[in-house]
Amino acid sequence: MKISTTRLTGAAWILVTLFWATGNLLWAAMPQQPIRGTVTDAQHNPIPGVSIRLLNSNTGTQTDLQGAFSLSAQPSDTLRISYLGFKTLTLPVGNQTTFSISLQQDITALGEVTINAGYYNTTRREQTGSIARVTAEEIERQPVTNPLAALQGRMPGVNITQTTGVPGGGFDIQIRGINSIGAGNDPLYIVDGVPFSGSSLGNATNNARVIPGTISPLNALSPSDIASIEILKDADATAIYGSRGANGVVLITTKKGQAGKTSLSLNMQTGIAQVGKFVDLMDTSQYLEMRREAYKNDGITPYPSTAFDVNGTWEDNPDTNWQEKLLGNQAQFQEVNLRLNTGSAQTRFLVGGNLRTENTVFEGDSDYTKASVLSNLNHLSSDERFAVNLSFNYVWEDNVLPLSDLTSQTRIPPNSPEVYTEDGSLNWAGNTWGNPYAAILNESYRYNSHNLIANGSFSYSLTKALRLKANLGYNQLEMEDERLFPSTRYNPAANRDSRYSVVYRNTASRNSWIVEPQLNYENRWKKLDVSLLAGATVQQQQEEVFYVSAQGFPSNQVLDNLAAATTTTILDNGASEYRYQAFFGRINLNWDKKYLLNLTGRRDGSSRFGTGNRFASFGAAGLAWIFTGENLFKNQSVLSFGKLRASYGVTGNDQIGNYEYLDAYTLSGRSYGDLNGLAPAQLFNPNFSWETNKKLELALETGFFKNRIYITAAFFRNRSSNQLVGIPQPGTTGFTSLRANLNAKVENRGLELELRSVNLEHKDLRWVTTFNLSLLKNELLSYPGLENSTNANSLVIGESLNLIQLYELQGVNPETGIYEFRDFNGDGSISFTEDRKYIRSYDPKYFGGLGNEISYKNWDLSFLFQFVGQDKNGLITSIPGAMVNQPVAILDRWQQPGDVATYQRYTTGRNSAALTAHSRFVNSSGNFVDASFVRLKNVYLSYNIPAESKVLTNARVFLQGQNLLTFTSFKGADPESGFSINLPPLRQFSLGVQVQF
Repeated sequence: MKISTTRLTGAAWILVTLFWATGNLLWAAMPQQPIRGTVTDAQHNPIPGVSIRLLNSNTGTQTDLQGAFSLSAQPSDTLRISYLGFKTLTLPVGNQTTFSISLQQDITALGEVTINAGYYNTTRREQTGSIARVTAEEIERQPVTNPLAALQGRMPGVNITQTTGVPGGGFDIQIRGINSIGAGNDPLYIVDGVPFSGSSLGNATNNARVIPGTISPLNALSPSDIASIEILKDADATAIYGSRGANGVVLITTKKGQAGKTSLSLNMQTGIAQVGKFVDLMDTSQYLEMRREAYKNDGITPYPSTAFDVNGTWEDNPDTNWQEKLLGNQAQFQEVNLRLNTGSAQTRFLVGGNLRTENTVFEGDSDYTKASVLSNLNHLSSDERFAVNLSFNYVWEDNVLPLSDLTSQTRIPPNSPEVYTEDGSLNWAGNTWGNPYAAILNESYRYNSHNLIANGSFSYSLTKALRLKANLGYNQLEMEDERLFPSTRYNPAANRDSRYSVVYRNTASRNSWIVEPQLNYENRWKKLDVSLLAGATVQQQQEEVFYVSAQGFPSNQVLDNLAAATTTTILDNGASEYRYQAFFGRINLNWDKKYLLNLTGRRDGSSRFGTGNRFASFGAAGLAWIFTGENLFKNQSVLSFGKLRASYGVTGNDQIGNYEYLDAYTLSGRSYGDLNGLAPAQLFNPNFSWETNKKLELALETGFFKNRIYITAAFFRNRSSNQLVGIPQPGTTGFTSLRANLNAKVENRGLELELRSVNLEHKDLRWVTTFNLSLLKNELLSYPGLENSTNANSLVIGESLNLIQLYELQGVNPETGIYEFRDFNGDGSISFTEDRKYIRSYDPKYFGGLGNEISYKNWDLSFLFQFVGQDKNGLITSIPGAMVNQPVAILDRWQQPGDVATYQRYTTGRNSAALTAHSRFVNSSGNFVDASFVRLKNVYLSYNIPAESKVLTNARVFLQGQNLLTFTSFKGADPESGFSINLPPLRQFSLGVQVQF
C-alpha cells in the first residue's frame, strides 16, 4: 500500500506540475489587455493619488483627481491598491477589464497617518509628544469664518471661547491654561511655516463698543483653504519652537495640489443665523409694578418729573420686547468656493478663490465680506533630489457694523415710546428719551484689512540620507478701522450740526519675514532608525500705527475726508521692531519600532530683552515605549496597540511689548515755548529676562480589538516661573512699579482623556464615535511680596490666576429687606479690601466633546456635542427699581417685614443702604452662578448624488447647523459668554452643494 500510495502521490505531483506549466504557457501566450477603474472611499468620494501596482512587478500608476486609473495587465496579474490611511487591497485581474474599488479607512494603521509637528513630520504611532489634530473634512462641515471656531469641543486641553456673535469678532484660546501673570498667554500661530501674529492691530477703544476685546487676526484666514490644524501642547512637541512655544503652538496647513487630471470643484452654500435664546425679561405690567413699588419703598410721592415711564408721560399699554426688536432679525450669509487642481507626479498646482458675505441680526446697515485667493505649487525633480513648494494666500476683509452692539440697549423700559412718528421720522417723544435707533441709523464702525502670507520651501538631497532645506516666509497685514459719529445721531432739539461730528480712524500695518535654513539626516542601521535635524531662524517684524480723531466738518457728506475737518488730533503715532534669531536641533532615535527617544533644543535670542539677557536656551526630552511590540503581547487579540510616553522640558516666554527694558518717554501733554514736552514713562532694567515654563507629561495610549477602540489618557503639569510682572516702587521714584522678573510660580495641571471607537463597519454602514474630556487646575503657587504689590487685590496664593474675589451673600434680612454679607474679619462692618474673601474662578472645571460620524451608502451624518462646566456672572447689574428692565426672577423680592425672599427690596436708588447692598450683591456669591452647558455644536447631513456624466465626476448636497441646541440652567441668553452686553454666538443653518468637474 505504501508503495502504491507513493506512486500515486508522485504521479499527482507530476500532473499538477504539468498543468501549472501548461497554464503558464497559455497565460504567457495571451497578450496584455487594457484595464481601467475608479477608486472611492466609503462615502463614494473619489480618491486621487491612489497607488495601483501589479503585484511582483514594477508596473503601476496612480488615480487622477476623479479617482480613475488605467493600465495594461494580463489575466494572471494581481492588483495592489494602497493609499495612506486606508486599508490596502489586492484584487486578481482575471478576465475583468473594469473595476469599481471602494477603500475603507484604516484606523488600525496608526503609522500611516502623517502628523505635522512643525519642523518635521511624525505619525500617530511614533509620536512622543502631545499633538491634537483636526482635518479639513471636520472644518468644512462647519459654517464658520474663523478657524478657531472649528476647533471648539474637538481637542482635549484646548479651551476656546467665542466672545461675540458679531461677524469678525474674536475668540479666546487657552492651551492647557494660563501660564503668565503679566506677559501674554497666546499660542504661537504658524501658517505654512510662516509665523502669524495672534495680536490685534486694531485699537481696542475703536472697536470695543461693537466687538469686545481684540479683533482676531485669524479672521484673515479662510477655513475652506485649510487642510489641517495641529496643536502642539507638551514640552516635547513645543520645545523646538523655544520661547515662542511656551503657550502652545497652532500649526495651520493650507491645501495643496494633487496629481491627476485637471479638475474644477465648486462649493456653494447659503444660510441664516439668529439669536438662539433671549433673556426672560419683565413685560410692561411687571416692570411698572417694580417701578411703582420702588418709589413707594423710597417714600417718594408724587413721581419725579423725569420718571417718564410711570408719571403719565409715557403710556402704560406699549409692551415692546426690545430684544426681539433690536436683535430679532435673521442674519444671512452666502459662501462660494472655487478651486482648480492639476498636476503630474512631479508637478502639482492648485489655485482657488473664496468669497463669503454676511450681515448681522441688528437693525441698520451691516455687511461683512471676506474674499481670499490661495495658490500652491509643488515640484519634485525626476530624480527626486530637488523639491520646491511655493504657496500664496491673500485674504481681504471689509466689515461694516453699527457702532454699538445693540445687546446693550435691550434693557430699556418696555413701555418706551414708538421708534418712529407717523411721518416716518425718529420719535424723540418730547425729548423724554434717547431713541436707540438714532445710533443704529447714523453711527457706524468699519474695519478693513489685507493679509498676505507667502512661503517658499526648497530642499535638495545631498545624499540619500542627507537633505538640505530652506524655508522662506513673508507676512503682511494692513488694516484700517474707524468710528463715525455724525451729528445726525443727536436729538434735533440740541441744534447740533456737522461741526459736532467726530471721526476716529486707526491705520496700522505689520510686516514680518522669516528665513530658516535646515539640515536633515535620516538613516537606518539594522534595528536603529536615526533622524537628525539642525537649523537656524532669523525673523523680523515691524509694526506701525497711526490713530487720529477729527471734528468740525463742513458737512456730514465728507466725514471720510479728514482734511475737511477743522480740528485733528493725533492720538497715537508709533513704530516698533521685533527681531528674533535662534538655533535649533533635534535627535530622534527609534530602536526596533518599539523604543523611541526624541531630544530637542533651541537657543533663542529676542530683541525684547537687554543685551546681557537677550539669549536663553530651551529644550525637552520625549520618551515612548510601544509595549505591544514585545513578545508578551504577540499572541493575543484584545490589546492591539499600547504605548507609554513621557516628556519633560523647558520653554520660555517673551510675549511682552517691545523695548520694555529701556528708559522710555512719552508726550507729556504740556508745552513750553510752543514745544511739546516729554515725560518719563518707563524705567531702564538691564536684568529684564525670560519667563520659563517647565512642562511634564505622562501618557498612555491603548488600542483594543484591532484598534477599533482607541483610548489616550494623559496627565500634565506645567510650572511657569521668573514671571514678567510689575514690582512695586516707592512713590519717590515717580513710578508705581518696575517691569521686572519676579520669582512667582504658576502651575497648570490636569488630565486629558480621548477616545475613538469604530462601532460599526460594514460595506454600506459605518459608525464612528469620538469623545474627549479635559480636567484642568490653575494655581498660583507663590508670589513673594504679593500683599504689597499691584496685584494684591486680584491674586491669591493657592488660587487660580483667573479668579474673582467676592462678597459672600448670606441672604436678605427679613426685617429690613436689605442684603447681608459675611463679615470675614469680624470688625462689624463690610469693607472692600477685607471682606471680599469669597474666592471663585472663571476657569472651566471641565470641558470636552462627544461626536459621531455615521455613513450609510450615499448618506453621511455627523454631529458634535460640546460640554463645559463653569461659573459666570449672573444677570443682575442695574439696581432693581431703577428705570431699567430686569429679569422676571427679580419678582421674588422682599416686600414687607417677615418676607423670606431671594432678592432685596426695590429701590430707585434713593435708599442708600439698599444701593450700597446692591453694589455689593453684584460682586457677591449671589450673583455668580452655574453656567455649565451641553450644546449640540454642529450637525452635518449630506447626500452624494451618483454622477452619471463624464464631465460631472462628483456631486453632493448638504445641510449643516451650528449652535443648534443648548442645555443649561443658566438664565441668560448664552452660557458660553455668560451675562454680557455683547451679542451671544448665533444659531446657524446652511444649505449647500459641492460639485466637481
